[in-house]
Amino acid sequence: MKTSLRWLPLFALFLAMTVSLRAQSGWVSDYGRLLGKYATPNGVKYAAWKNNPADMQALQKVVDGIAAENISALGKKEQLAFYVNAYNAWILHQALGKYPTKSVKDTLYTFFTAKRIKVAGEQTSFNSLEKETIRSKFGDPGIHFALNCASRSCPPLNPEPFQGGKLDGQFEKLAKAYVNSDVGVKLAPDKKTAELSKIFDWYKDDFKDGGPIQYINKRRSTPLPNEVKISYDYDWSLNEAN
Repeated sequence: MKTSLRWLPLFALFLAMTVSLRAQSGWVSDYGRLLGKYATPNGVKYAAWKNNPADMQALQKVVDGIAAENISALGKKEQLAFYVNAYNAWILHQALGKYPTKSVKDTLYTFFTAKRIKVAGEQTSFNSLEKETIRSKFGDPGIHFALNCASRSCPPLNPEPFQGGKLDGQFEKLAKAYVNSDVGVKLAPDKKTAELSKIFDWYKDDFKDGGPIQYINKRRSTPLPNEVKISYDYDWSLNEAN
């Protein structure tokens, strides 16, 4: 009996790895190929993607896989990676459905509030997925640099899927890049004023350890001065590659 019990931890580890690998196969590998082909630092190649029927069908299979996925056996990091991938993949799917368009945002924000997507068996909206699942259940401010809402002021779409084992590093890399870009934080030459993305205003309560400015300054090559005057802006135009 003791001999058989000794193998239980190894069996549990094997089972967890098997489940994780299953979640990282199929739609995830297809999604990674599509990101590598169409996601750039300057935006998404929507026109090329829309004009490729095979890749449009491939994206449909990706979101179908996301809709049907069962993540109950995954760990917390793997679940967070799944939800962020799900948000971004569905955004791409819906943005391409509207393309050509100048912006996915409509007057009443129904693009984000309507229950138009399905994630792990649940019919939901982008707004609910972000606020009620990703933000409330995981409480990681790094998600704000990983989620992409198909808009110019969003942090650039990560060119590879998120993975639980790499998630912290992926989030940190994206956060550093964003706060050191003019899109995220634009410091005036005289260093008296700075224009920040509205992300740091809308979600200021998520930056619990010292607030947004401290979070930014930990990652900026040129920290914001103590007396800098802050304003906010956000460009909702489509994040289409130039």
